[in-house]
Amino acid sequence: MDTMYLFLPILGVMVVMMFLSSRKQKKEQKAYASMLEELQVGDEVTMTCGMIGRIVSIKDETVLIETGRDRVKIRFLRSSVQRVDVKAEDT
Repeated sequence: MDTMYLFLPILGVMVVMMFLSSRKQKKEQKAYASMLEELQVGDEVTMTCGMIGRIVSIKDETVLIETGRDRVKIRFLRSSVQRVDVKAEDT
């Protein structure tokens, strides 16, 4: 019985850490979903594959990205956008 009392504080700390980490993960998921919803034509984005470009058009689940000086256009899934580097209003 004495050993159980020794493990209770450790167990309590573990439960609190799991709770805090799950809250952080949910917060990050909400922020990512919000970023995907707020994508606009003209935003400069970085894709998960490392490609950088400007959004030319947005359809349901896809975005058309224009890259480089030769203006190559490539279609990606919206979920492939990793981050927005420059918002359209900022340019």
